Amino acid sequence: MKTSHSYSLNDYVIRRNGLPLGASGSLTKMLRCSFTAPSPRIFWQYWNPIFGYYLGKYVFTNFRKILPSSLSIIFTFIVSGMIHDLVTIAVKGYTSFFFSLFFLLLSMVVILGEFANFNLSKYSKAVRITFNLFYLISSFSITYYLIYLF
Repeated sequence: MKTSHSYSLNDYVIRRNGLPLGASGSLTKMLRCSFTAPSPRIFWQYWNPIFGYYLGKYVFTNFRKILPSSLSIIFTFIVSGMIHDLVTIAVKGYTSFFFSLFFLLLSMVVILGEFANFNLSKYSKAVRITFNLFYLISSFSITYYLIYLF
């Protein structure tokens, strides 16, 4: 089985959303696949395949060499959050590390979902979309509360 680091970026994007890089409809397909995903882990397999490719190739695989998979996932999410925080620094000149905490919470749901064998594939697309929106909005809200209101 090929890992994300053994695929080219274009092959990886095609594998994730069925369309080549830059193809018409790529964004719509990514959003549809992500939000109708049956679990948080599957959500992130479809979300932003270009960024996911580089995180998998350069971050996750290196963490995976020294850590268990679940910790590698958590640290990969934190690195992704830190990258988002760096963008905040570049734009605003400072950061609250909002995204680092947000992505930590997102990763915890992924890990808990895997541990509990969480899978909504037997449910309608509407249920899966609702769950994925709830997962993102509640994680965002908790992060906001912890950073700005606590």
